[in-house]
Order: sequence, then structure tokens, then C-alpha cells
Amino acid sequence: MVGRAKAASGEAGDAIIIKKYANRRLYNTASSSYITLEDLAKMVRENVEFQVLDAKTGDDITHQILTQIIMDEEASGGQQMLPVSFLRQLIGMYGNSMQAMMPSYLEASMTNFRENQSKIREAFEKGISATPFAALHETNMAMMRAAADVFMPGMGKAKDKPKPAASEAPDEIAVLREQMAAMQKKLDELSK
Repeated sequence: MVGRAKAASGEAGDAIIIKKYANRRLYNTASSSYITLEDLAKMVRENVEFQVLDAKTGDDITHQILTQIIMDEEASGGQQMLPVSFLRQLIGMYGNSMQAMMPSYLEASMTNFRENQSKIREAFEKGISATPFAALHETNMAMMRAAADVFMPGMGKAKDKPKPAASEAPDEIAVLREQMAAMQKKLDELSK
């Protein structure tokens, strides 16, 4: 119980405890105030760690709340971030032998993207497409397309798929495809 009291106090390095009540209200135990999903979204953007608990059962429902925030953002009428093709591929992964690997793969992809985001943005804002950062971005995108081809065969082979740039190191991509195909084969064999 000490860990929860410590987290609720909001001490540095601890997650703030948010309680969700049956009336759908969210209560921030660190600030002793009711908050909204928009407040939680702001906390995420500010890198504030929090955990959402069901007030009645004590169950951790952070995943559900974060998913609800994404759904609200996507439905807000603004610019959508998740393309329909990605959503279809993601839904298609449920029940697939690769489902267990997807969370870590997506997390690693997002971490890599965030680490390189400012460098990539800077390179493109300057309009210097021949910089190493632009080449890095193109290689990352090629790797993601190759992974999509392995995870969802046929889905990544759209008619309007752009041709890979010369700087994308096709040999590396072929090796990655082979490795991912081998992993898929092993997982399929294990699931039988």
C-alpha cells in the first residue's frame, strides 16, 4: 500500500494514480481534482506518467483509457493520424500468429521514429533531401514496408506503392525480409 500512496502523492519518478468512477468521472489523486480525457491527453503530451485504476475494483484500465483518447482524437474531425490501410492491417493482426510480437514491434518502431523525428523534420524543413537524415528516414520507411509485407502478405503491395529510392540499400531490405519470413515460418510451425 505504501507504493500506491507514494505514487498518488506524485513524487518524482512515480506514476500519478487516476481513479475512474462508475459515473465515468476521472479523479486525479495527486491534485485531488476531477479531470477529463483531454487533461489526460495533455499529461501524455507532457510526458507525465499516470496509471488509471477502476475506483470500484482497483483494476488497471490505463490501456482502455489511452485507447479511448486515441479514438476521440481520431473522431474529432481534425486531421486523422491513423490511415485506414494501417487500421485494417492492425485489425487483421488480431488472432494472427504474429499478434504477440506486434506490441514490441510497434513500440520499437515508435521509439525509433520519435528518436529520429526532430532530425528528420529538420532535414525536410531545410529541403535537403540528400542528407543522411533523409536517407535514414527513407530506410526506416522501407523497413516498415518490408515488415508490413511479411506481417500481412499482399497488403503492402498496393498499385500506387512508391518505388524505393536508390539510397534505401535494397540488399539490407532483402535480408530483413528473409529474416522476417523465417520468423513467420517458425511462429506458424509453433502455433500448429
